[in-house]
Amino acid sequence: MYPGVGPVCAFAVPPWRLIVLGVALALAGAGAHAEDAAVASAPGPQSAWPQLLSAQYTYVLQHQTALTSPYAGPLSLDPAGDTQSTNTIGFYGGWAPLSWAQLYLDTEKFMGAGVSGATGLGGLTNGDVVREGAAGLKKTFYTARAFVRLMLPLGEGVTEVARAQDQIGGNEATRRLEFKAGLLAVTDDFDHNRYAAATRTQFMNWSLWADTAWDYAADTRGYTEGFVLAYVSAAWALRYGIYRMPLQANGQELETLNRARGENLELTLSAWPSGLIVRLLAFRNTARMGDYREALARAAADNTVPDVAADDQNGRHKYGCGVNVELPLAAEGETGVFMRAGWNDGATETFVFTEVDRQLSAGLQLSGAHWGRRADHLGIAAVAEGLSGPHRDYLAAGGSGFLLGDGRLNYAHERILETYYRFEVFSALGKMPLRLQLSPDFQYIANPGYNHDRGPVRFYGLRAHLEY
Repeated sequence: MYPGVGPVCAFAVPPWRLIVLGVALALAGAGAHAEDAAVASAPGPQSAWPQLLSAQYTYVLQHQTALTSPYAGPLSLDPAGDTQSTNTIGFYGGWAPLSWAQLYLDTEKFMGAGVSGATGLGGLTNGDVVREGAAGLKKTFYTARAFVRLMLPLGEGVTEVARAQDQIGGNEATRRLEFKAGLLAVTDDFDHNRYAAATRTQFMNWSLWADTAWDYAADTRGYTEGFVLAYVSAAWALRYGIYRMPLQANGQELETLNRARGENLELTLSAWPSGLIVRLLAFRNTARMGDYREALARAAADNTVPDVAADDQNGRHKYGCGVNVELPLAAEGETGVFMRAGWNDGATETFVFTEVDRQLSAGLQLSGAHWGRRADHLGIAAVAEGLSGPHRDYLAAGGSGFLLGDGRLNYAHERILETYYRFEVFSALGKMPLRLQLSPDFQYIANPGYNHDRGPVRFYGLRAHLEY
């Protein structure tokens, strides 16, 4: 060892990277022993070479109607209405050099903009706008995900999984330990729902493809670095994930884990013969956040407009919880109902996702099998969401977040209704496994931005989704 090299290296490597490396080596060693001892106990898929698992293109055209607006602020919905389009392109690759080890790399590109600059609502109306990124980011291809997935079988039972985006097809152990680390999307592993979790093929409103009271860690494109540990079985699963938070609210640059992090714990219960699945989520964020009450007190003392970002301090927290339910009813589960409920403490500023502190949503997906078009789907759902007392007082005093700011506030719950029809144009083109879907979409929102003085407002959309 060179003099001084050991201590320097020890302090230069962040502790979370050492934890990731240790877990990876432990699972890798265990996986190797399992494979040597009994191949049947480690039945994961293998591929000699990296493969393109999926590719997609999604186009959304959306029109926002004019709305009643006796006043407006810098982040209000445009009272005259607006029409915008978005385009996303993605390529998703994977490689399984060993039965227990998989590598994934995704690239995406976003073009366009959300209506009214993607502001003025808690439940924004186009989920692909999450991938818009901060102002000034070039509209070029970027790496969306780059991660390793390691699996340690705990029994001989296997489950067949189909090839999909970020999923190599084949058999996987039904009961296993799992570890993922790298550049990830938190929503890939938490708060999943069969009927409301994919903005490109299901509901488009942010409050219907995720629990919007869950301020999950991400950059402005929706991705972050971190790792996930999981125990998975047929009856239940437990996942813990820790991820880097942004350096500042709605920021692209990520902070180090020891200074700012989002921690998530989710228990999934799935033992019921009916197919009922219940997910219980808890989260705790640590970051350089502002406090709404302190911002209000400082503004009152200085006779100024409150600015929560000016009062930020390291080490502040936001915590919350959520319940997520899905229940298949008919058509091999393609017809079913879902429900989400979410809550966060609402004391510190919304930092990453959207300005929602309480959320309740419920809806229904109907399979086209009921009217002779098995591949089609009809969805309808409703949402009610609200703010904490400190958050609403801050907005009423003229404060702004990164999505809301009407200049004043006559508070009421934001209420959302969305319905879509997904029409399957074709699911194969010759020998190519291509799928083309067209989806007209309608959304009605009362009290936009939680303001009873403004709105209601309607959104008419058309989505085209091409998938390989």
